[in-house]
Order: sequence, then C-alpha cells, then structure tokens
Amino acid sequence: MDELQILKARLLDLAQKAYRQNIYTYTGFLNSSELAVLYSLHGELSWIDFETNGGYEMAERQMARFGSPAMFGYDEPWRLSVLKAVPVMEKFADALSHRDFLGALMNLGIERNVIGDIIIKEGRNAFIVCQENMTAYITEHLTKVKHTNIKCLPANSKEDLNALKPELIDISITVAAPRFDAIIAGAIKCSRKEALSLFSAGKITLNGMPCERNSIPLKEGDIFSVRGHGKFQYAGSGSETRKGRIYVHLMQYV
Repeated sequence: MDELQILKARLLDLAQKAYRQNIYTYTGFLNSSELAVLYSLHGELSWIDFETNGGYEMAERQMARFGSPAMFGYDEPWRLSVLKAVPVMEKFADALSHRDFLGALMNLGIERNVIGDIIIKEGRNAFIVCQENMTAYITEHLTKVKHTNIKCLPANSKEDLNALKPELIDISITVAAPRFDAIIAGAIKCSRKEALSLFSAGKITLNGMPCERNSIPLKEGDIFSVRGHGKFQYAGSGSETRKGRIYVHLMQYV
C-alpha cells in the first residue's frame, strides 16, 4: 500500500478500536496533508465522534482523538504537553530558528509524529508541543540547540499559555471580485492561475477543513490556511477603488 492507504487504514483501525473497546484512541501529530485525509474520511467515520487538538488555538500540527464523552460516558485529558525551552545563559545565546530546534529534537532520535508545533519567541525561546509520554525524555535530553545550552520546563503558567495565543497583523488587499481564489492570490501575492493550482493540489483549508471550492464568497470571521504560506482570517470587504477593484481586509497569523 502507498502512504495514503496506510494512513487511511491506520485511522480506521484506531476508530474501530475506540468503538469496540469504549476507550479513547489517539493518532500522533498529523500535518495539514494528513489532517486533510482524516477529514476526507468523515463519511466513512460517521459512526464515531472524533476531534483534533494541537495544544493551542490554530495549531498547524494536531493529534486526532476518536471517541467523546457523549459516546463513552466519560472524558479524559488529552495526551499532549507543552514545554518551554529557554537558553541557560541568555546573553550568550545564538539566534535560534524553528529548524534549529527541530533538528536538535530529531538528533535525539525522536520521531516527527510525536512532536507538534514548535513556536519560536524572541528569536531564541521555543514552545514545543509534544506527546505527553515524551515530556520527561525531552526535558532530560534536549540540553543544546546549535551552540546554545538550553533547559526545558513545563509551560503551564498563565503567562506561558498566553504566549501561545496567535498574533495577528492587519493586511489590506484589492481584488477584482471577492471570490476565494482571488483573495488567496492577493493574500500570498501570486497569480489567479497559481491560486487555482493550490486548490487543486489540496493545499487550502477553510475553517480547518480542506476546501476545493475556489469561487465561494467568504464570511467575516472565516479562517483559511494556505499550506506553506500561513493562516489568515477574513475581516470583510470595503469600498471600491477608482478602477472598480474591491478592498478586502484580512488578519494574518504570525
């Protein structure tokens, strides 16, 4: 079987196990393509509840959990944790990127699907979302990133959790018509033809679900993602330019 078929089979097996044994079952962290596969199985999984969680609002990588309190009569905490990685000596710390932290984790022999998003703050600190059973291992062994000695701590203070909230910036674009594909083209500064190819390649999600309907109008508050280009929230359209183009207001997640 190819990777797509293997993933589908794995998801169906987890769903069946949850249903038969009346227990919650979990995937590892799924990327946007894998999440699209999960949502594409919605019809085949209509007999069981499932939801996703990446540890914070609008997470890119998310775990899926099969089952619900309504089905099982009980709930349980999600099996994920958030760690905060900070330099031991901040004044001697390198500038550290997402790639630097991910590389350091992979060098520890950790598989990618046990790690969720890595959120960089202030150019050298990181919040690392991981499966709960990896918390102790990462805390003990992730002690250096590039040439910087670091320490990992549980991110459970109110200040830490607030830092995970996405930051948004206002952007304004003009479009010939307020169609989804035109808004995509304006948001990521590509041609209409290139925007259409993103739809056909399955790289567009709307409110967390894969979307191939390129001509639909958006509603205020809709959140869309373009794989490789980021997330945006549609904040409405405004007046027209002198040439008849329409102003569109967006909020970009940064």
